[in-house]
Amino acid sequence: MGNNDNRQAREQGYREKALKMYPWICGRCAREFSGKRLSELTVHHRDHNHDNNPENGSNWELLCLYCHDNEHARYTDQQYFAEGSTATPKGKKATHKALEGLAALLGRGDDSR
Repeated sequence: MGNNDNRQAREQGYREKALKMYPWICGRCAREFSGKRLSELTVHHRDHNHDNNPENGSNWELLCLYCHDNEHARYTDQQYFAEGSTATPKGKKATHKALEGLAALLGRGDDSR
């Protein structure tokens, strides 16, 4: 059994547990899921650590695919722009004024407005 097989087995295990513990409702948008659409309901790890799977399910919440994607995008943005993050853009900040002098170019002369 390869590493990918282990991960899939682990994910299937906590998914089954979460689906038994929680109602089949997205924790964000409150849409209900059943039948074939149940596959659209995912298990989100609240602390974003997929290895943290307590038996009581306290690190899980059920989210639909769309809300889950949104949550991860927000988390990624938060990590990217966090103070002290190695991913935070460094260097000079823009100090130019993109539209400076536009009024003069348009023949208005006074660009202080």
